[in-house]
Amino acid sequence: MKWRKTLLAAFLGMTMMTGSAFAQVSYQHVRNATGKLAYNDTVFLIDPMLAEKGRYEGFAGSFNSEVRNPKVDLPESKEDVLKDVDALIVTHTHLDHWDEVAQQFINKDIPVFVQDDKDATEIRKEGFRNIQVLDRDIEFQGVRLTRVEGTHGTEEMYANPAYSALLGESMGVVFAAPGEKTTYLMGDTVWTARVDKTLQNRQPDILIMNTGYAKSICYNDSIIMGTEDVGRAATRMPNAKIVAVHMDAINHCTISRKNMRDFVHSRKIDKQVAVPDDGQIINFDK
Repeated sequence: MKWRKTLLAAFLGMTMMTGSAFAQVSYQHVRNATGKLAYNDTVFLIDPMLAEKGRYEGFAGSFNSEVRNPKVDLPESKEDVLKDVDALIVTHTHLDHWDEVAQQFINKDIPVFVQDDKDATEIRKEGFRNIQVLDRDIEFQGVRLTRVEGTHGTEEMYANPAYSALLGESMGVVFAAPGEKTTYLMGDTVWTARVDKTLQNRQPDILIMNTGYAKSICYNDSIIMGTEDVGRAATRMPNAKIVAVHMDAINHCTISRKNMRDFVHSRKIDKQVAVPDDGQIINFDK
């Protein structure tokens, strides 16, 4: 597999790659929550949002709703984003994780892993034929996939029936294979006891965290994680490598990469936490 970008090292224990084969585990940050995880010689495309800059209106009732989405273009062509992809992980079907351009452009026979029957039905109606619900552990090409239920907001938000319906359900996924680094894709969630339990039970080597601290105008709290959650993860899992994403691309995210990098530097966890640019590839040393 070959990549076209020239990249710099993100932090100790990770190297950037260009023009050479994937390491056993690597992650290319594409944009927002979209990324490519190469794991055990299998490439998973996570939460593909493939629209051009400004295609969609900002999310109504959210922070900076007058700003159109996505705020930036893809770092490479849609064809390059999809190159070498073996399967999709769709953590939930909000627009910034699964958009109409992805639905129209991606081959309808590709395996798609989703959280529940509701999302499976929706994606099946969009023409996709090979959908698997992660209602149990599933092995795909030697990679064991485990669903972790996410909580896409606070208890106060979910107590409001209308807002709860808007938030819906989301999932994280744990990737595991013999001899490989266990990787926890946390997805759109706030910090919960379930997150703590997953960290304790699975002891992941790699965490991919959505940390843009996205907000509505109705609540003070966020519907996803932010800087303090990265700090908490670094404390809970001092030997894990952390990748912070879901910033600088969608109107309602209130934390930028600069904010996150400043926080990481202030906490002196630069060697543990990477905040990749769009298109950047991180190789995790074995």
